[in-house]
Amino acid sequence: MNYQEVRKNRSTATRRDILEAASRLIRELGFEKMTIRNVCAEAGVTTGAFYHHFSSKDELISQGFSSLDDHLEKAMTGKMELPPAQRLEALAQAYAWYVEELGWQTMSLYYQRRLTAPSAVVISPDRFTLRTMEACFQELSQQGELSPGYTPTQLSDLCFRLFRGEVIDWILHEGGYPLLPKMIQDFNMLDTAFRP
Repeated sequence: MNYQEVRKNRSTATRRDILEAASRLIRELGFEKMTIRNVCAEAGVTTGAFYHHFSSKDELISQGFSSLDDHLEKAMTGKMELPPAQRLEALAQAYAWYVEELGWQTMSLYYQRRLTAPSAVVISPDRFTLRTMEACFQELSQQGELSPGYTPTQLSDLCFRLFRGEVIDWILHEGGYPLLPKMIQDFNMLDTAFRP
């Protein structure tokens, strides 16, 4: 591995450590009481390292979810050859695990920031999550396992919004129920609704 790759890997690990530390501290202290110094101490990094990745506490929350697709891509390693319905369920499991690990408080802050961001992209078609869903629905369509009248793009968009809606409901209930079983239950209902 060359020097640039080592630096990039170290930088990615530092960013991840900062995000994980912030998530733990938000659950323990709350966002308002969490300080950048707390985060740095918890992550074992300098404040300079923090400011290399994030300009403020608010940006930390706004950018924090960008690691979801990285997590999902890693979690799906070795599962991309599963049949499409099983792959979608594995994606839902990885998504729910990640969200539950962040905690409902962190997710609540994230969505509050997203709702007030003037230029927030709603759903980028380049996201790993959306691309994976669309590929699964494309395969199901080619296998004749989807009702006609719905495109893979429409179904992946609906499924993505279902995931997001599940998370928001979970936040509204202050994380009062396990997210994964509810997501799987609703995904299975969606799955049967669009089968011929």
